[in-house]
Amino acid sequence: MNSEKSCLRQGKLKVEALERAAQTLKMLAHPQRLRIIEILEREQEVPVHALIEETGFPQAVVSQHLNQMRRAGLLSARRQGKEVWYSITDPRALSILNCICTHCSTGDFE
Repeated sequence: MNSEKSCLRQGKLKVEALERAAQTLKMLAHPQRLRIIEILEREQEVPVHALIEETGFPQAVVSQHLNQMRRAGLLSARRQGKEVWYSITDPRALSILNCICTHCSTGDFE
């Protein structure tokens, strides 16, 4: 990693930014939530019933994860008729996941 671009090495992160980063990482540190984020990234916006079908998770589990991620500011929801559609609000979450996936696919975590 280039030290000029590393905000960690330069000590430029404020406490609020560190708290937000920790909250985002905690929210993403669950395989079921990662699966939901993966689907939302691919589809852009998805109704709850489609997430239930694609993940195979029970409705209560999907709804709980969606609500947690929405409260954390990672997702947004909009009602269309009787359905609630979700989309990713915070693209930084995708940056984190893409970075992790890149390292995982190169064998860095094996």
